[in-house]
Amino acid sequence: MHIYPVTDPAFKPYGRIVEGYNVEGILAALKTCNKPENVEYIPKVDVLHAAENAEAIGEALFGGMPFQLGYCNGHNTKLNCLEYHRDSEFNLGTEDFILLIALQSEIENGILDTSKVKAFKVPAGMLVEVYATTLHYAPCHADPAKGFQVLVGLPLNTNTDYRPQGGANKMDSQLWARNKWLLAHPESDEASQGAQIALTGENIDIKNDI
Repeated sequence: MHIYPVTDPAFKPYGRIVEGYNVEGILAALKTCNKPENVEYIPKVDVLHAAENAEAIGEALFGGMPFQLGYCNGHNTKLNCLEYHRDSEFNLGTEDFILLIALQSEIENGILDTSKVKAFKVPAGMLVEVYATTLHYAPCHADPAKGFQVLVGLPLNTNTDYRPQGGANKMDSQLWARNKWLLAHPESDEASQGAQIALTGENIDIKNDI
């Protein structure tokens, strides 16, 4: 699979590079967080909120709305699922990392063909915005020896427990957590846990492409 640099114009429909903020304090705090052999996501982490400039940056990114700074850390090379929120997500890594992403507009009848997915490599220390209309999930590492430690900035309470029963349509049935609509690949753990299977095609693995 071709991996684009996030600076490539091909990234423009999916997000943007965010400049002008001093993120060194957040990076230092992120480096103190756990980095498992698999993947760990925690929606809100106190040490990240306490980092130098973190609250001011979060307030600016979310325009004064309540927000949360968490992390997704570990090692990963597979797609497994895609998700979207009603709001942008902000990512920042201590090491280079790779995003596997697609567009919400590419969903057809509640299903996305994984051939639509593109890969973008984000350099360490670069803050990026992933638009609300961009499907994404856990990052992938660019170097298996280093793994990844990636900040996940979202509106407060996103990805916390909330799974209503029923719903009026297929989109409602993909609501997997608060402000989190999930499309699972049949090979994913999430599918075995009851997430709606809504990805068709290959469960992309970039292990041999990095």
